[in-house]
Amino acid sequence: MSDARIPVTLITGFLGSGKTTLLGKLLARPELADTAVIVNELGEIGLDHELVETVTDEVTVLTSGCLCCALRQDLVTTLRDLYLKREAEDIPSFVRVAVETTGLADPAPVLQTLVADPLVGSFFVLDAVVTTVDAAAGFTTLEAHPESVKQVTVADRLLLTKTDLAPETAALEARLEGLNPGAPRQPVQHGDLDPSVVLHQARRPEAERLADLDRWLAAAEDSHHHHGHSDIQAHCLTSEAPLDWTRFTRWLGELVERRGSDLLRVKGLIRVAGESRPLLVQGVQHVFHEPQWLEAWPAGSPAVSRLVCIGRNLEIAALRVGLESCRALAESEAR
Repeated sequence: MSDARIPVTLITGFLGSGKTTLLGKLLARPELADTAVIVNELGEIGLDHELVETVTDEVTVLTSGCLCCALRQDLVTTLRDLYLKREAEDIPSFVRVAVETTGLADPAPVLQTLVADPLVGSFFVLDAVVTTVDAAAGFTTLEAHPESVKQVTVADRLLLTKTDLAPETAALEARLEGLNPGAPRQPVQHGDLDPSVVLHQARRPEAERLADLDRWLAAAEDSHHHHGHSDIQAHCLTSEAPLDWTRFTRWLGELVERRGSDLLRVKGLIRVAGESRPLLVQGVQHVFHEPQWLEAWPAGSPAVSRLVCIGRNLEIAALRVGLESCRALAESEAR
């Protein structure tokens, strides 16, 4: 079933990590001509294109054909206004939205709006979370600012900026791998990036997305053998027995309630009793996307549940016991 909703790309990253430069360059590209961009402060973009015409007080059209608007009160209101103006043809039509968060922002509430708000979810769908990381200052930033850690853990894709100023990125790369194993990392200089890296992630063929997910899960399984030092770590839980869906959701719900602020991200494939297809489960802190049935298990991977939990001081043994307690009971045990 094709999704008619408008894809939204969330661009986040710490102050000075090059989001604005990146966005400025992307918006000049013809591939992004029909994009609406929501920024926290319109002045912040420092758009060096000539702004052609102001359609309304809130929306500006750039020479490339992109629309720009400021985040007024909250994202729900802004997205709703954009959608209504598009329907009423008060503004040029757009086929995608990019949201830039401020550098100090915790991206979780924005994700919450995109994933959990029923109004937004009817018309928009989260496409990908892209986080810029300053190759030169990134390591220090991650040590000093919890928001930057969150921005990295929620990313589907990490863009390493200013690599020309930082020839040595091994320590930073190891830290990023520990925080978000398997998220593809891409160097970007002066904001030059192929737009396909950040667009249409959710619309890619399922086989491609599955292969990515499989790589991500495998990297997380490897990673917790290597990174034993940080208080934020990725843990991979596996269970070979099919899981009882009711028990699993109850366990996950309790975990989120109890440890939500420390549980930065959860993502995995679950083998549900009585189902041959895998169920994709993912969430950020207190917010869970609607679980999604996928057509098949990743090629070459066994049909076992694998759940990655990224969080602060999580008790891995307790998590393992919790997941095992969700096993579907066999007939003989159920009596």
